Amino acid sequence: MSRFALIKAVLGPIMRLMFRPQVEGAEHIPADGPVILAGNHLTFIDSIVLPLVTKRQVVFIGKDEYVTGKGLKGRLMAWFFTGVGMIPVDRDGANGGVAALMTGRRVLEEGRIFGIYPEGTRSPDGRLYRGRTGIARLTLMTGAPVVPFAMIGTDKLQPGGRGIPRPGKVTVRFGEALEFSRYEGMDRDRYVLRAVTDSVMAEVMRLSGQEYVDMYATKAKKAA
Repeated sequence: MSRFALIKAVLGPIMRLMFRPQVEGAEHIPADGPVILAGNHLTFIDSIVLPLVTKRQVVFIGKDEYVTGKGLKGRLMAWFFTGVGMIPVDRDGANGGVAALMTGRRVLEEGRIFGIYPEGTRSPDGRLYRGRTGIARLTLMTGAPVVPFAMIGTDKLQPGGRGIPRPGKVTVRFGEALEFSRYEGMDRDRYVLRAVTDSVMAEVMRLSGQEYVDMYATKAKKAA
């Protein structure tokens, strides 16, 4: 049994009891082949809930601090996050964006699922912010379809992304797969990249019902 299967078998029932996830549209995730899951990011537990509600393992990028902690807590966090599919990347470094992009490309070329939050960070206020174009680069470079998803209610269980989440109910809603083969070979055209990214974010907004803000979330956080 793989570590991912072990974690789902052991912790899955506990997490389902705690978060009571309602899943809608899971049939839109292809049973095999490369897939990009792209959705909103409300709080820390999004990355715990998402792997638990998908049949296939979802690989995603995470802060390297999640696997470099000290003591028993640090080792347990590292064991859990690498087990469910997180690949640690120093996103704050000079080449963090390139490293994340290349990691996603490698995962997709291996025929696996890559999960990404196009906003680049958690929403500071529950609204949906402008997506970064890495999602567009990935789908155009690899040809992988994009399945948009929406996390609904996770911010109510863990406001601000801090502290121990409280029990409650969350919804994970998946939309129909999007494909952008008409833009093949145009992964360096910034207008195409923006158009593709905005198309994905429009679907995420429709699924989540969030108010959209045409500003990067990182800028909004700095302004606050």
